[in-house]
Amino acid sequence: MSVLEALAIAGVGLAAGTINTIVGSGSLITFPTLLAFGFHPVLANVSNTVGLVPGSLSGTIAYRRELEGQRPRLAVLGTASLTGGVTGAVLLLALPGSVFRHVVPVLILVACVLVAVGPRLGRLMAARQHSPRHGGLPLFVSVYATAVYGGYFGAAQGVILMSLLGIFLDDHLQRLNATKNVLALVTNAVSAVVFIIATHIAWEAAGLIAAGSVVGGQVGGVLGRRIPASLLRVVIIVVGVTAAVVLLA
Repeated sequence: MSVLEALAIAGVGLAAGTINTIVGSGSLITFPTLLAFGFHPVLANVSNTVGLVPGSLSGTIAYRRELEGQRPRLAVLGTASLTGGVTGAVLLLALPGSVFRHVVPVLILVACVLVAVGPRLGRLMAARQHSPRHGGLPLFVSVYATAVYGGYFGAAQGVILMSLLGIFLDDHLQRLNATKNVLALVTNAVSAVVFIIATHIAWEAAGLIAAGSVVGGQVGGVLGRRIPASLLRVVIIVVGVTAAVVLLA
């Protein structure tokens, strides 16, 4: 690996860490970069996941203030993320890559629609029934399914999580973003453990992504708080639509 390639991978790692903390979809920067440098798709995928875990942790720490009082919610939904992440990672290693690839763009576009209509749907649900602080069984199952997807590939996992949290939970968008960061961290971390145990990792590339994403997580924590809730919602939708277009191309 040349110096320029190393700098490029570290640079996209920084960008991905920033984007993941604010919205999600950072893998849409790092994964194609690894492919462009000649990495096999599965190797690029697993190495990317391992490399982004430190950035997810960094972003979670950056949003620690917004996590206050959310421990019961995180305990419930974190279980869904953990089990779903393991399931998705095992599926990646056991099934052909085409199984999920064809439905990924559709999932992302649906998530964007949910982000757009989330506040209205949330108000309708609140008017009909009292929703538990952790969102109840529907959110648990939805987070599990998202974690399965996240363990398998993960691009725009954050967009999907934000749409679900916005619908099922009545809370400030920044607090939901902090919740999203924790759930994505859990999914990515358990997936990375499975990959490290079961398959080969391109450690040089993963290390460069990790170094950049740690810095990006802190940058995202600063920038994310300065974005108004309405603008953050627009950013999430734009990133999600872009992700779908990239995957369809």
